[in-house]
Amino acid sequence: MERIKLESSEGEIFETDVQTAKCSMVLKTMLEDCCLDKADDSVVSLSNVSSNTLRYVLFWAEHHKNDDPPTDDDAMPEPAAGSISPWDMEFISKVDQSMLFQLMLAAHYLDMRGLMDLTCRAVALMINNKSPAEIRQIFNIHPQPLDNGE
Repeated sequence: MERIKLESSEGEIFETDVQTAKCSMVLKTMLEDCCLDKADDSVVSLSNVSSNTLRYVLFWAEHHKNDDPPTDDDAMPEPAAGSISPWDMEFISKVDQSMLFQLMLAAHYLDMRGLMDLTCRAVALMINNKSPAEIRQIFNIHPQPLDNGE
C-alpha cells in the first residue's frame, strides 16, 4: 500500500496510507495532479495544522477512508443525534471544545467535507434549543458594551 508523509505545523512527520490522505480533497488533488504518491520521500507540509489536531484528523480519516465522498448535492441533515453515526458520535464526544474548533479549522483547510459536516453538526447540537445567554456561556462570550460614540 502506498504511503504519504505529512508534516504538521510543529514539523512532526506523520505517515499514512494514500487512501486515508484522500479523505482530504486538497491532498487528493495534490496526489493526483502532482503524482506525489510516486515519490516516496515527498513530505506535504500542513503549516496550519498542529500535530495534536493532525493525529485526530488522521484517526477520523482512517475510519472513513472507504466512505463514498460527499457530493455537492448532499444536504446536511437536521442537527439531530440520529444524523451522526455511532462511531462519529463517540469520536466527537471525546474531544473538548477547543479541539472541536481546531478540527473544524483543519477540515476546512484540508477540504474534508465529512469531517467539516461532523464538527458543524456537533456545534449545532451544542447550541440547539439554547437561549442566547446559554450560548454565550457555552462559548465563553462576554457581551461588549455598546459604543455610544462618547
